Amino acid sequence: MNNELSKEKAEMIFKEHSTYVYRVALFLTQSKELADDITQETFIQVFRKYYTFDSSKPIQPWIYKVTLNITRNMLRKQKWLRFIGQLPEKSNLYLVENSVLKSEEENELWKEIINLNLKSREVVILHFYSGMKLKEISDSLGIPLGTCKSRLNSALSTLRGRLPVNDFKFLNIGGDTFETL
Repeated sequence: MNNELSKEKAEMIFKEHSTYVYRVALFLTQSKELADDITQETFIQVFRKYYTFDSSKPIQPWIYKVTLNITRNMLRKQKWLRFIGQLPEKSNLYLVENSVLKSEEENELWKEIINLNLKSREVVILHFYSGMKLKEISDSLGIPLGTCKSRLNSALSTLRGRLPVNDFKFLNIGGDTFETL
């Protein structure tokens, strides 16, 4: 198993996956600054640990597993910083990401997705937003496929209970709508 990482291969991996890593981190954290940090840290870890990657498998689930682990760690750190009263300075720059996020937050369904617990939110975002198959999500999260299906079903049931059925048409992520399930 030859898992050497050339500069060209590293650049290709970054170009192919950085946008999704950033967006997943942005949706999970609701912070542009954290999403930037998570994206950077994810690729540092991916490149540092590339030799452990099984090249016979697709790389996307592995990268998302790294992303989710780093996101969880960053969120834990943010909770601790809030607890002790120290939060990093937030930038006031108006960027495209801020306007996209703001418009999505105005959507009632998206607000409900944000209110899901982290485990449910991860599965919903990875499945609908990133377009990952449930098997890929279960591999990324390191959970059995049945648990992944259960989390998705629970999240969708929660959303259906909070919103009228017609509201599911508002969010079309990765070509899927919530109605399709």
